[in-house]
Amino acid sequence: MNYDQFLQFLDAHDETMEAAYRQVYLENHETIKIKKEKTAVKNIKRIMEAVFSITYEKGFSAMTMRDLSQETGMSSGALYPYFKSKEDLLYIIYKQGMSMVKRVLEKISQKNKNPEQKLEAVIKAHIFLSELVRSWFYLMFMEAKNIASSQWETVLKAENYTEAILVDILKSGEISGVFKQQNHLMTASIIKAMQQEWYLKRWKYKKRNISVDEYAEYVIEFVRSFCIVT
Repeated sequence: MNYDQFLQFLDAHDETMEAAYRQVYLENHETIKIKKEKTAVKNIKRIMEAVFSITYEKGFSAMTMRDLSQETGMSSGALYPYFKSKEDLLYIIYKQGMSMVKRVLEKISQKNKNPEQKLEAVIKAHIFLSELVRSWFYLMFMEAKNIASSQWETVLKAENYTEAILVDILKSGEISGVFKQQNHLMTASIIKAMQQEWYLKRWKYKKRNISVDEYAEYVIEFVRSFCIVT
């Protein structure tokens, strides 16, 4: 069994975080009051990494602008050009996180035509990406409840997308005779729960000396035993 798959994934996607920070600037350049892209991207990275750290320790709701200022080493006045409010910052992080997930999963999905191989690749990519940007995934899961009600459509679309891509693969596999005929939406929901287990309870698997490759392989074997026509 090959346990270097995460390293291979890392080689192919190690630019993901930097690209995501730059994308935050590009998609919000009208509201971010900094003209120099390099400076803006550098500070966006600093701000968002500070948010990840503070949120992990005390939660997003309890985070204050003073906390963010201290963690980043930036004054409150230097922070405000990047976002209007704490709520806007959370929404930007969530929206860009989902955009990153979508880009990676679509890229992986398009590389594989066989339903069985595609399902395996997409499941592993999601788990590996969550290992690569674990703080981002953790915040998105734990703090989605704090996103403003007016922005909940984005949250719902994100939730539906990661299940829908699995459902589409399962349906395609059923048509081609590879996968069993069953409730594919329920199967996708269970797969997603297993993917979330990795980044939400990473400490448990670290204590048991289980690597991300081992975990991903086990999930694949579990899914195969349930879905594959024998």
